Amino acid sequence: MARVKRGVTSHAKHKKVFKATKGHYGRRRNTIRIAKQSMEKAQQYAYRDRKNKKRSFRALWIQRINAAVRPFGLTYSRFIDGLAKAGVTVDRKVLAELAIAEPGAFQAIVEKAQAALPKAA
Repeated sequence: MARVKRGVTSHAKHKKVFKATKGHYGRRRNTIRIAKQSMEKAQQYAYRDRKNKKRSFRALWIQRINAAVRPFGLTYSRFIDGLAKAGVTVDRKVLAELAIAEPGAFQAIVEKAQAALPKAA
């Protein structure tokens, strides 16, 4: 039976790890044991932060919408309530983009939301 030498597969595995740790500092980049740990930790952070990114962007959109509706005498929560009562289904991402890029269109949406809200006494 032929002798199996495993240098090729080991080298390929190591190359994959070193490619993933490119840009890491010191031995985290070029020593296989430490690089492997560094790569695994980086992947954990990446997985976690893909989830956190969604939260962060939603919070940003809400802040932008809130800032955009204040000049119309509304708060964010009253504005969203007005949209729901008016039957307008536009998501927060689009609302935030409209507030920045298309102030006229955003104003029309705000007026619809205000019309759907009961008048304050």
